[in-house]
Amino acid sequence: MKPLLHYLIAIGVIMAAGLLLLETVIMPMYVRADQKHVLANVRHRPLYQARRILISEGFKAIVEDTIYSNYAAPNTVVDQYPEPGKMVKPGRTVRLKISQPEKLVSVPKLIGHTVRSAELLLQQIGLVVDTVYTEYNPNYPKGTIAWQSPKGGDMLKKGFGIHMTVSKGMPPNFFQIPNLFGLSMDNAEKHLKKAGLTLGRVEYRQNEDLIPYTVLSQSIEAETVLDRSMPIDITVSVLDMQDVFDEMMGRD
Repeated sequence: MKPLLHYLIAIGVIMAAGLLLLETVIMPMYVRADQKHVLANVRHRPLYQARRILISEGFKAIVEDTIYSNYAAPNTVVDQYPEPGKMVKPGRTVRLKISQPEKLVSVPKLIGHTVRSAELLLQQIGLVVDTVYTEYNPNYPKGTIAWQSPKGGDMLKKGFGIHMTVSKGMPPNFFQIPNLFGLSMDNAEKHLKKAGLTLGRVEYRQNEDLIPYTVLSQSIEAETVLDRSMPIDITVSVLDMQDVFDEMMGRD
């Protein structure tokens, strides 16, 4: 009988120990494993602070995406998943989306390119064509860009557009003023005639640095385009104004 009693007592002790272990260790661990916490709202917080909060509550935190914007401070949490207020188990990974300053790109020089060529260049760096104007421009072939804003080399945010003017080529019945500076009077008159213009009033100015009767200035700036012909006045150099006076008197 004694061995049996000892056996039964041993069985009872083992079962009691098992129940104690179940109640004090296993069940609490099981219950805690199923516990969930309300996920904190870390939006609009600096990344370092958001990580600290999540880790202190038993979660993991990783940066999953970046948004480029100047409306939020750099490295600020702009979104999170799971969303704030959700019941989440400890140990869950919270994915964060943070802000970074918008990237600026250098605007390419588009002058002389076709619109299609400009579009391809801009697409490669994240810019677009905004507004396209057209005008007659004898300095650029028809269909090419004669003006742009912002200009080449300026810095611009990605996604922004470029304004440009496309040349329609030579205007009908145009007269473009040639550059007469430094030409002799005879050559100046020939250049004007070739451009469909005429020589207007001639004034004289004493100048010892240039050959006599060299053009010093003209009444309309070179490269100006006119829609009708008109006389162009010039000022030419002389060594001595007395020579001009004597010449004029001799003509009389």
